[in-house]
Amino acid sequence: MFFSVFSKISLRQASLVLLSVVAIALNSCSLDRFKAEATQVPQMVASVGTDPSTFNYALNQAAPNVFGYIYEGLITSDGMTGEIIPAQAESWEVSDDNLRITFTLREGLKWSDGEPLTVDDVVFTFNDVYLNEEIPAPTRDVLRIGESGALPTVRKVGDRQIEFVSPEPFAPLLLYGGGAPILPAHKLREAVETKNSAGEPLFLSTWGTGTDPGEIVGNGPYVMVSYSPAERVVMRRNPYYWQQDEQGNPKPYVERFVWQIIENTDTALLEFRSGGSDLIEISASTFQLLKKEENRGNFSIYQGGPDTSALYFCFNLNQASRNGQPIVDPIKSRWFNTLEFRQAVAHAIDRPTMINNIFLGLGEAQNSPIPVQSVYYLSPQEGLKTYDYNLEQAKELLTSAGFQYNSAGQLLDAEGNRVQFTLLTNSGGRRIATIGAQIKQDLAQIGMQVDFQPIDFNTLINRLGNTFEWDAYLGGITASTEPHGWSAVWALDGSLHTFNQAPTAGQPPVEGQQFADWEREIANLYVKGSQVLDEAGRREIYAQAQQLMQEHLPFIYLVNALDMAAVRNTVQGIEYSSLGGPLWNLPDLRVAEN
Repeated sequence: MFFSVFSKISLRQASLVLLSVVAIALNSCSLDRFKAEATQVPQMVASVGTDPSTFNYALNQAAPNVFGYIYEGLITSDGMTGEIIPAQAESWEVSDDNLRITFTLREGLKWSDGEPLTVDDVVFTFNDVYLNEEIPAPTRDVLRIGESGALPTVRKVGDRQIEFVSPEPFAPLLLYGGGAPILPAHKLREAVETKNSAGEPLFLSTWGTGTDPGEIVGNGPYVMVSYSPAERVVMRRNPYYWQQDEQGNPKPYVERFVWQIIENTDTALLEFRSGGSDLIEISASTFQLLKKEENRGNFSIYQGGPDTSALYFCFNLNQASRNGQPIVDPIKSRWFNTLEFRQAVAHAIDRPTMINNIFLGLGEAQNSPIPVQSVYYLSPQEGLKTYDYNLEQAKELLTSAGFQYNSAGQLLDAEGNRVQFTLLTNSGGRRIATIGAQIKQDLAQIGMQVDFQPIDFNTLINRLGNTFEWDAYLGGITASTEPHGWSAVWALDGSLHTFNQAPTAGQPPVEGQQFADWEREIANLYVKGSQVLDEAGRREIYAQAQQLMQEHLPFIYLVNALDMAAVRNTVQGIEYSSLGGPLWNLPDLRVAEN
């Protein structure tokens, strides 16, 4: 299962979610019929492994999602360099004291239904939605400022000017304020202001995947036309999108953009090889096969270095109770909250074998959630703690913490309880299932019984974020080169603080939740890092945070795959990087005749 951290906020960034987090797939059973319907317009077919979980951006926490295609913020980023560039705003100015940013909207902006997009929409998006405490928007997590968690103020200062004001220096304000998608006030204001019988905004149930896609209004390069669950999402060019080329031709050039949805990666590969899709993520298991077919198949393989996602193993450290019952079995909770237990697990996972056998050498050991492409990444050579594969050291850590082995080599705790727990992950992905199977085998080598259980994505989301009924899980997060994008993960009340999750809005309360000193310190460092404007100072702060993460292991990081994709040569204009993937400049792409 993969969560999308807020940094994936634009078309360029969301395209990375599309290809680097999920297996690219295609629904072959009805593809021929669909292709026949679309032969008259230029189209591109991409594929994803799961259905979208919502059409409401403000409530979304998952990838893949459609939002990078149907929405846009005031600014975005260049997928090759990471440089911040204009989007719905033509320019911005930062005050000398770094507390104010004034954005100027482009002239004549419109929503996909033809209605004007104005400063009022921007003010509504932030003040009524993202910063509204009644709406559990992950965006709000990354906009909290300082130890007080204050939020910026957003106000109209001219017909085309919006001012963002921070009460204190806040380094990520430009990226996370300017980059958040703008939402249509004329379509959503009533749902925000109207309450249901429980006193909750109707917005919380607005624009789910059961909504007619034609009702979803956006300002991105595409607008949804139809959604067939487990089959496809069809999007067409937004006729009111602002981008044009030098000759005045509207962008995007590709009229129709299609997601084909299928979970089976083998089927996805077969469909790509037969010409059924235009691009596919390249895993280690398919790289060698496809490399031999580049010329015959009329496609090219692109490589962008290690991907920017974080793949990890995680225990449920939550020691709270709900309705008088412990969230986690107290026996298991004692294991999971024992540092030596987590460190032993880190030493017992055979990452070299994982890289060689599952990633076929096309991967690197991962020790930090911050991508290697980030200037804030702390490498092992710079002192970051790592955990080499060492079964003897793992066993020594366990016995030093009071665990023991019986005559059959099974691990018992000090009270004689067999160490056994369930490891969850999202069903449907071959590689994640293979990784889970290896972890099960690896931990058996130190006497642990792991019950590996892939489950439905929505069921997993509910357990992780709502019921908290889980022992351990295997998943990942699409990471950000700007560390503050992880605020939703490290803030104690963050919506993605999964290993010790507090209830979100509308969920039953818990009693007796505890936060470790190291947990609080990481949260504090992330606050401090956002307040420091000096880059050298920020690097030092995030280095300290990475050291604490590796010392205490709320997440046990595994492997970074090399970021690769195969793209049909009929798709012209591809500029590929691990930051942006193949679609970061989608409005500039063209599809030529075969």
